[in-house]
Amino acid sequence: MAKKQDETVCELCEREVQNLSRHHLVPREEGGRYGATAELCQPCHSTIHLTFTNRDLATAYNSIPALQKAEPLQKYLKWVRGKRIQRISNRRGKKRR
Repeated sequence: MAKKQDETVCELCEREVQNLSRHHLVPREEGGRYGATAELCQPCHSTIHLTFTNRDLATAYNSIPALQKAEPLQKYLKWVRGKRIQRISNRRGKKRR
């Protein structure tokens, strides 16, 4: 059975990609285990967790619109929307939680 096109679109950067991962809009560690989720590409998912603490995600950035408007992500979102990349290696500089 073929996937529908919208099943392979990252909810944050809105690019069509091959694989998506489930992002808990409120991190599990902050009580979001059974809460709302979003389907994100790996570059967006990694960047979100490198940019914000779990507390920040739970309190200020717990929706896709909030993440799309977040000032710290603007440069990244502008950059990634024009790329065809599926994976990026951006593990350096991870913030402590």
